[in-house]
Amino acid sequence: MIDAIGDILSSVIDTAESVVHTVIENPVKSAVVVAATVATGGAALAAAPAIGAAASAAGIGVAGGTLSGAAASSAGLAALGGGSLAAGGAGMAGGTAVIAATGATAGAVASGAATKKLG
Repeated sequence: MIDAIGDILSSVIDTAESVVHTVIENPVKSAVVVAATVATGGAALAAAPAIGAAASAAGIGVAGGTLSGAAASSAGLAALGGGSLAAGGAGMAGGTAVIAATGATAGAVASGAATKKLG
């Protein structure tokens, strides 16, 4: 067990060192990737209520397709968050986090691919 923990820690440290080395060698590309990640994550966060309402209208969740307005947004976000807090899910906050993380990941992947193509 202790050997496994040591191996995991060693792997994490090696990965962190690699990331730091890459950032030092490519500061402009790293800044572009970070900026795009923050921008797309922020945009997704701002759009989370609308995305939640669309998810509810699409039939996701218990009352999917039967609600409108703020109720649809809340129900959709809770469904994306794994269910309501009372049901053991992460609720609306979890759904909002899922949407923001997905947006940020999409931005990081897209900007990473774009900067890689630029050389």
